[in-house]
Amino acid sequence: MSERKVLSKYYPPDFDPSAIGRTPKHLRQKGPKVITVRLMAPFSMKCTNCGEYIYRGRKFNARKESLEERYLNIPIYRFYIRCTRCSGEITFRTDPKNMDYECERGAKRNFEPWRDAKSEKYNETQEETLDRLEREENEEQEQLERDKMAELEEKMQDSKREMQIADALDEIRTRNARIQRNETKGDEAALNIVREDVDEVRLQAEREDEEAARKAFMTASGERVKRIVDEEEPIAPTPAAGPSKPSTTSQVQMPPPSTTFSRVKRPKKPAVNSLGIKKKPSLV
Repeated sequence: MSERKVLSKYYPPDFDPSAIGRTPKHLRQKGPKVITVRLMAPFSMKCTNCGEYIYRGRKFNARKESLEERYLNIPIYRFYIRCTRCSGEITFRTDPKNMDYECERGAKRNFEPWRDAKSEKYNETQEETLDRLEREENEEQEQLERDKMAELEEKMQDSKREMQIADALDEIRTRNARIQRNETKGDEAALNIVREDVDEVRLQAEREDEEAARKAFMTASGERVKRIVDEEEPIAPTPAAGPSKPSTTSQVQMPPPSTTFSRVKRPKKPAVNSLGIKKKPSLV
């Protein structure tokens, strides 16, 4: 088992490689170069053998062949695929002139409307091609000019719209400021009116109180009521006393008792009594 893993093998001195019948794989092919690739169907087609429809984008294992034919030094390739139903061989090749693919054998390409529009362009002469290109260029320039004019008109409309919006905003701001000023003035006037009403109510109440007090101290004839001082009873004279003095109608007011705010000290209690301990009397 270890012999198959050797890196060097023994070749005898009389070894002749040309005597070996097997040729290397890269030297066997004598015709055009063919390789196996994975591709998708470039167009929808219908098999002519069994009628199977093959949609665009279906994947196949294809053989790719390089042809000797070229278009403006662009190589052309041929592809070989098999039908998915009957395994019939289908071939198609690249078409650099029309930037497309061309179906050769085994299938028929389905109808595509966009190919009819291009068919006249593919078969036109050089002069027709130049005229068509010039016409397309003129159309593009006209389209660009129309686009520029439309862009300018759109910019003008945008600027007008912005100016109108700015004017409307200024008008709204002015109206709001005017309304706010009027509201502020109205609030101040309302406060002044309320204050005046309160003052009037207070003055009216004071006048009513004064009138009620005046009526309370007035008689029916309109005279003012005065304070009457009570008269004291006469004091009877005693025999030991001297001659009697005439009684006075005015009340003698006695002076009020003198009040002092001096602190009066109380005698302190003995400590024994404060603790609740009673001293026993002596027996002697």
